[in-house]
Amino acid sequence: MQAVQKLMKVFITRRIPPEGAKLLSQAGVYEVAQWDSDEPVPRAELLKGVEGAHGILCLLSDKIDAELLDAAGPNLKVISTLSVGFDHMAMDEIKKRGIRVGYTPDVLTDATAELTVALLLAAARRLPEGVEEVKKSVGGWSSWKPLWLCGYGLSGSTVGVVGLGRIGLAIAKRLKAFGVKRTLYSGRTAKAYAGEVGGEFVPLDTLVAESDFVVVSCSLTPDTKGMCDQAFFNKMKKTAVFVNSSRGTVVNQEDLYQALSTGQIAAAGLDVTTPEPLPTDHPLLTLKNCVVLPHIGSATYSTRGVMAELSAQNLLGGLQGTDMPSELTF
Repeated sequence: MQAVQKLMKVFITRRIPPEGAKLLSQAGVYEVAQWDSDEPVPRAELLKGVEGAHGILCLLSDKIDAELLDAAGPNLKVISTLSVGFDHMAMDEIKKRGIRVGYTPDVLTDATAELTVALLLAAARRLPEGVEEVKKSVGGWSSWKPLWLCGYGLSGSTVGVVGLGRIGLAIAKRLKAFGVKRTLYSGRTAKAYAGEVGGEFVPLDTLVAESDFVVVSCSLTPDTKGMCDQAFFNKMKKTAVFVNSSRGTVVNQEDLYQALSTGQIAAAGLDVTTPEPLPTDHPLLTLKNCVVLPHIGSATYSTRGVMAELSAQNLLGGLQGTDMPSELTF
């Protein structure tokens, strides 16, 4: 087994936290090649790097399609992505070739839920605006004013969670502590665990119309792609706050811009966009009532370390033909 293992090639598409790199180095895999940068590997370098690879450890920014699989060749046994999402991979093509896939669910739930709550509060209470007012030398913070920088509070509110999965439930639990009166949720089916947050299963239209805060935490599917569009925002209250920490393409950003700029909704907070990074001249970035973050939902040191470790374990399991801790089933 050891002799076979030493012939294997692994390609890592980016620098990863040391917890994962340590596991791979200790495993004795003969050849580990890595794109040694914090920035994404250029496509040409990616295609070159995977040639002859038995395993690939990739990120969301790496497009794993038929071209890449062809470049890798018949040796490829496993792809391990350092993410919970897998919409960057051509799953049908991967399945057809019998390649195993590992991913990192569960471990980023708490970090993403915390960031989502922070983003909601930042948008609802206008925190970025407040910071900028403090920094202004002229025309900023002068004295206490009754209505200056007023926003919207959670106490007594109705929160709607679109997609009450692991992360959605974790978000709802945290928001309950702020005195939320009602928690609505929508999705394909009612969830037995929704009782933990007093969740009411309602149609999406009801959730959108009745919620003071709409939090999108669903998976990206053909049904949810572009789901948050003009019709969606038109159903929301004019005082409502919209938050998305799922996938950027769930939202029609042009329609969101119109809703925010015309006062159709009060504010929005986004941790995901299309594309990523969002161009600095994008219209959404001109709005004071839109808080945009650079996809940092899982960005805590501990979470990223655990993600890297799990990715390495998945990769090694696939290479050795043993169990993978988190294998994506087709």
